Amino acid sequence: MSLVKQIRMVALTGNEAIAYAVKQANVDVIAAYPITPQTIIVERLSKYVADGELEAAFIQAESEHSALSICIGAALTGARTFTSTASQGLALMHEVLHIASSMRAPIVMAVANRALNSPLNIHCDHSDIMNARDTGWIHLFANNVQQAYDLTLIAFRLSEDLDVLLPTSINLDGFILTHSVEPVEVLPDEDVRNFLGENRYPYEIDFNKPLAYGVMALPDTYMEFRKQLYEVLKSAPRIYDEIAEEYAKISGRRYGKLLPYFTEDAEVIVIALGSSVETLKYVAKRLRREGLKAGVLGITMYRPFPEEELVEILSKAKVVVVMDRAYSYGGVGGPLYTDVLSTLYKNDLKITIADFIYGLGGRDFKISDAEEIFKKAFRALEKGSFDQDIYWWGVKE
Repeated sequence: MSLVKQIRMVALTGNEAIAYAVKQANVDVIAAYPITPQTIIVERLSKYVADGELEAAFIQAESEHSALSICIGAALTGARTFTSTASQGLALMHEVLHIASSMRAPIVMAVANRALNSPLNIHCDHSDIMNARDTGWIHLFANNVQQAYDLTLIAFRLSEDLDVLLPTSINLDGFILTHSVEPVEVLPDEDVRNFLGENRYPYEIDFNKPLAYGVMALPDTYMEFRKQLYEVLKSAPRIYDEIAEEYAKISGRRYGKLLPYFTEDAEVIVIALGSSVETLKYVAKRLRREGLKAGVLGITMYRPFPEEELVEILSKAKVVVVMDRAYSYGGVGGPLYTDVLSTLYKNDLKITIADFIYGLGGRDFKISDAEEIFKKAFRALEKGSFDQDIYWWGVKE
């Protein structure tokens, strides 16, 4: 019997799917502080520990700053570590995010993407993780609950790879995915154990072989440390591809750094992160039946940014729409838009492009919204340009 046939289907929310994957990963240390909408992840994990289903240290920290600090200390002992957070919690962690990547701590963290204050909002957008995009972490985005499960397992393998040793975040849209129930194919525990193997952290704290951790670097050495981080992040995409291919063999599900949909001959391509990709794919399929060459490009690996793959896919497109669930205030557009725009310019691709800021604070993104955005893009194809560079989609005038 093939491994794929042994997989069983269960109904899980996004939060539950991640918690189940973390349990199967047999983590050693979980440090947690509750914040909506991720709290269910660590609640489930605490229950697994309390019920004896997971042999791990569950540490209730006094803040998110402390939770991630605990994970760094645990990772440096060679423990497999996990935490999760959202919004203001991720903002409170910000100082420690830089420390985790610079100290090459292979931590996995789920981020239930949620808007930042003020005003107070507990619903989905990507402002929280975009504040952390340049902290030296690997950032992966799930489009649905199945991907949230799968990417969690891939993240442990990627972070702990001896040629990577970097923290990884798995991002899933708050409430839209964290609290939605979907059928999820989960792997047998034994297959997960074989896929992940043992955490072989090579620099673990050993009192018999003292090492210095978190040292101070003066101007004569600091840049060399930063360049090392730059170099290892450059190599991470290649290793991700190898791991994702191995995961596909045991799961039947293949996750490239980009997830193209009808892009081979598309005249209009819409690029997005997270759950909106699924809505866009549904609309693109309908438009294809009408004879319109519509395509969708979901991004799984946002950092390191998949420049080469993006150029290859967009090189034949005529119009590109970038969907941003966040905005870089004072900049030239949303964070994803500026990444795509600079990639096009750098590679001399002259493509009509516009940025659509949408869904902030959990504002719904409906099928009708996706249809209207595609219509605008096809009108821009006919005219040769959009009416404006940036659209604040759905804002009440």
